[in-house]
Amino acid sequence: MTRRVVVTGMAGITALGKDYAEIERRMKDGETGTKYIPEWDRLTDLTCKVGAPADWFKHEGFYPRQKMRSMGRVAVLAVDAAERALASAGLTDDPVVKGGRTGISCGSSFGSTQPINEFHHFLSTGKAGGFNSTSYIRMMAHTGAVNLSVVFGVTGRVITTSSACTSGSQGVGYGYETIQDNRADIMIVGGAEEFCPSMSMVFDRLYATSAAANEQPERACRPFDATRDGMVVGEGAGFLILEELEHAKARGAKPLAEVVGYATNADGAHISHPEAETQALMMRAALKSAGIDKNAVGFISGHGTATVAGDVVESQASNATYGDKIPFHTLKGHFGHALGACGGIEAWLGVEMLRSGWVAPIANFREKDPRCADLDYIGGKGRNIDAEYFVSNNFAFGGINTSLVFKRAA
Repeated sequence: MTRRVVVTGMAGITALGKDYAEIERRMKDGETGTKYIPEWDRLTDLTCKVGAPADWFKHEGFYPRQKMRSMGRVAVLAVDAAERALASAGLTDDPVVKGGRTGISCGSSFGSTQPINEFHHFLSTGKAGGFNSTSYIRMMAHTGAVNLSVVFGVTGRVITTSSACTSGSQGVGYGYETIQDNRADIMIVGGAEEFCPSMSMVFDRLYATSAAANEQPERACRPFDATRDGMVVGEGAGFLILEELEHAKARGAKPLAEVVGYATNADGAHISHPEAETQALMMRAALKSAGIDKNAVGFISGHGTATVAGDVVESQASNATYGDKIPFHTLKGHFGHALGACGGIEAWLGVEMLRSGWVAPIANFREKDPRCADLDYIGGKGRNIDAEYFVSNNFAFGGINTSLVFKRAA
C-alpha cells in the first residue's frame, strides 16, 4: 500500500517577512522586497546593485554562543525556519524527532561565504588569522542540514541537496520519496540561502542580472515581462514538515496539504542554457507520479527568474505540458531569486495560497514578452482561485529540473 505524505507544519523567511499574513498583505499592496544595496557601491565590477535581502532578520547572537559556533547566517536561517515549522506541526520537544524515524532533506547552493575570506587570508599570508575549527563547517554546502541535525537531535537519515536553484525543491522531493519508501515517518525538508554579492556576481558574469534597474529597484525583477532584463538575487529560507498520513493522524496532527507527486531530471546538454523538451518531460512525469490529468491543476508556481532566455524556455515547456488555460505565476518578482531557498519558499507560500484561495500576481508583470509562449499569466492584483492541486516547478544550473505536485488537505 502506497504511503501518503502530508504537510503538517511549515515556516520560512523572506525579504517581505516571515509571517504569511504580513507577506500576503504586502504582496496585495504591491510591495516587492527588491532594493538598492548601497554597500555594493564599492564593488565597481558588479553591474547589478539591486537585491532582495531579508535584512530585517538579524542572525548575530540569535542562538546561544555555543550553538552558534558552527553556524553562519545560512545555517541560522535554516534552523530558525525549521524550528518554527516544527512548532507549527506540534513537534517541539516531541521525542519522535530524535527517535530515528525523523530525517532531514534540505540544502543551499553554498554555505556561508564569509569564511572564504578566512581561507583566503591563510592561503595568501600563511597565517591563520580568523581561520578556526568551524570555518569549514560554516562554509560547507551541507552546513544547514547538519546544523539542523545537531540542534534538534535528529538521528535519522540526512540528505543534502546542494543543487543550486533546485536545492530546496529537491529537498522537498527527496523527503517525500523517503517517507513513501518507508525510510522515515517524518522529514524536515526545504532550503536556505544567505545574501552575498558573490552570488550576484556569478550571474553578473553570465549577463543574467538586471542591468538597468538600479534606478527603480522595486521593479528590478520582471518575470515574463517584455521589458525584463535579468534577475536579482534574494535571500531566505523555506521549510516544511512532511509526515506519513497515518502517523500524523495517530498523534492528532492536522494536515495542511498533501504531497502527491514529484519528478526530477537533467537536460544533459548545457551547464547554463535550459532545454524546453526535458523540462516538459519532467513536468509530465510529475503529473503521472501524482496520478492526475493536467486539467486538475488549479495553478502553477513557475520558476520565472526574469532572465531573458530562461523565461522563454520555461514558458515553452509549460505550454507544451499544461496548455494555456491554467493560471500561472512566479514569486521571484516579489522576493528575487533566493537560489537554494526558492524551492522551499515557493512550496511553503504555494501551500498557503492553496489554503487561502488567493494567488499572488507576477510582480511587475505588465506586458508579456512575445517570445514567451502563451500561458494564463496572473498579473494585476492577483487572483482568487478555488484549487484542489497546484504545481511548483524549479530549474537549476547544470540543467537540473524539478516539479512538485501538492493537493489541498481534505
